[in-house]
Amino acid sequence: MRITSMSVHSIVIALFFLSASTFSGQTAKVYVSSKAGDRIATKPDLQFSDAQPANGATFQINDAVTFQKIDGFGASIMEAGIMTLNTLSPDKQEEVLRALFDAKDGAGYTAMKTPLAGTDFQSAGPWFTYDDTPGDVELKNFSVERDFGVNGVGTYILRARKYGNFALQAPIDYPPDWMLFDVKKNQDVQPKYYPVLAKYFMRYLEEYKKHGIVVDYLSLFNEPEEVYTKIKYPEIKVLLRDHVGPALQQSGLTTKLMMSEAPERGVAYKRYPVVLDDSEARKFVSAVAYHGYDFKNYDKIAKLEKRYSDLKFWMDELCYAYEAGYPKNKKLPIYEFDDGDVWGNVIFSDLEAGTSAWIYWNAILDETGGPWAISPIHGNPDPNVQHPVVIINKSTHEITYTGTYYYLAHFSKFVRPGATRVQTAGKAGGVRVGVSSRGRWLRHADPQQPGAGGSRQLGIQRAQPPPWSSG
Repeated sequence: MRITSMSVHSIVIALFFLSASTFSGQTAKVYVSSKAGDRIATKPDLQFSDAQPANGATFQINDAVTFQKIDGFGASIMEAGIMTLNTLSPDKQEEVLRALFDAKDGAGYTAMKTPLAGTDFQSAGPWFTYDDTPGDVELKNFSVERDFGVNGVGTYILRARKYGNFALQAPIDYPPDWMLFDVKKNQDVQPKYYPVLAKYFMRYLEEYKKHGIVVDYLSLFNEPEEVYTKIKYPEIKVLLRDHVGPALQQSGLTTKLMMSEAPERGVAYKRYPVVLDDSEARKFVSAVAYHGYDFKNYDKIAKLEKRYSDLKFWMDELCYAYEAGYPKNKKLPIYEFDDGDVWGNVIFSDLEAGTSAWIYWNAILDETGGPWAISPIHGNPDPNVQHPVVIINKSTHEITYTGTYYYLAHFSKFVRPGATRVQTAGKAGGVRVGVSSRGRWLRHADPQQPGAGGSRQLGIQRAQPPPWSSG
């Protein structure tokens, strides 16, 4: 079937009924964001016909072959975001939250990440954990009070959830320093503190629940071994299998476990089998998180997903950051819309590899790409300029919804939790197509790719009748 021509300097969502026995005669609702100025703009309906596209570019949909179920799309909740948000007038604050979390009037984020205490954008105060009293193995001084202050991530979560529900995932950069061998020389966790660290995790989950927040997934460590806590994966296996897993099982909490999250796809491929090939450890793991800072190795995730097909995979952190290798001669944050093409391609590649959720790093930052936390001993340098989804100028109060925001919104707003990725095949220069079981057709066109200029007609063809049709 043919769909009428559209500019390919854009990301497009077309809504149609995949369950119908034929596309011919269907009308598709169309929403476009483009370099030309469209921002999730409603376009004239498209009509499917039996005619072949003039240039012969046709994509096949085989809805008899399905892949992963989608959990959601979103970004990360940190103190830097709510601090920056709070510089706006009350009505403008709500406007930004609505733009991020409301499915009708905004992006409708459905998968979010927040840290346990200190990380690089927990910048409302000095570096902290929930119990910085040395040797407090009973956790008598454990407190999440900072998280529920005016600039706290707990407050941020509660405010965001007024506009929409989302799955929440939480990792830790570091446990309290006193649990480490030596914060300066050996940042591994002392095994004698494994039971205490398990109790620390449970206290966090319980305290958040008291405040009305259920953490859906607890991830033991953020970028362990390579970047932050220098605990190795054989030790993570022991901690998870013998301490955190049993503690969570006995707690009565509904939270599920992610074992940890590697900084790159290639590192995940190398490290994760150490834990996941242990049957006793694996029984406690419900999902696998990874970061995408190598900007490649999607095939490694596809191989892991095939090997551990009973587990969900989440790409739960990625951004532009000078500290993550972004060229320092290029300015951050980025205001140009066409930067979104980068993220459109990355999201497509991760989805094709099998990820069920895709989460950007900072949702909100200011015009400097901050404010960032400073604690060099914990891997938080000064400066640490990064690119967010939404930029708020603290002086002028100008709000910029970046290309990252709009490209990610085309996924989060229209590909909702529970949708299933459907097999597609076909090729056209600079064009990528993905289809979900609920009739959402995403088309991303990268203007940097050969043949992506101008406009064209594209064909959509069912590879075979759906199993529920009679014809």
